[in-house]
Amino acid sequence: MFPEAVPDVSAVASALADPSRAAMCAALMDGRAWTVGELGRYAGLARSTASEHVDALTAHGLVRELRQGRHRYIRLAGEDIARVIESLGVVAGSSLPTPRSLSASRANANLRAGRTCYRHLAGRLGVRLAEQLEDRGLIDPCWRVTGRGRRLLARWGVPAEMLDTGGPCMDATERRFHLAGPLGTGVCTALLDRGWLSRTGRTRAVRLTPAGRAALDDAGIRLDRPTAAPEDPGRPPART
Repeated sequence: MFPEAVPDVSAVASALADPSRAAMCAALMDGRAWTVGELGRYAGLARSTASEHVDALTAHGLVRELRQGRHRYIRLAGEDIARVIESLGVVAGSSLPTPRSLSASRANANLRAGRTCYRHLAGRLGVRLAEQLEDRGLIDPCWRVTGRGRRLLARWGVPAEMLDTGGPCMDATERRFHLAGPLGTGVCTALLDRGWLSRTGRTRAVRLTPAGRAALDDAGIRLDRPTAAPEDPGRPPART
């Protein structure tokens, strides 16, 4: 018995306390639906073992199951879960092992350079974009879109209903904030839909295309300057 009825996070934490399940959750951070077989191949598991791991994640509310005919698709349970996973990555202090190969090294570098954090842009690209949006007066220090920003983002195709709510998400690799919330989702989706960002294979790594670089340059946004080193704590979350 305990003195207060505090939330019991131990059960949910135990569901993530397995490298294979952690890898599956990382894969699902691309915001897309994966089959159990695809998650198994990503984690190097037999389909039966992958199914057991997915069942454990589902039972604890970390992922949701969608069935379409004979196919079973798995997605993260929502942005709140994605934020928890990204935040745990900040404090993890280590990474899952990868092969000592050129292809693995390249894949890791691609993820650090730019990736999706569920439905918003992360990595160096995401952090730099958030900094530039504020530096150019397109969002304010409280992560709200300014009048100038509203006009620009509307031209990019960000829906009006997504222009009001933005927020910070601590980036697991950069240790600085990228843009999250509905605003972050709208911006990332618009960049992908316009072909300004492209995905790298089946991973959640993304890169800026030449068309995207030209469009951002036209808006006075430069994403090629380096961000501060990870040891820099960055700006604190804004208080509203």
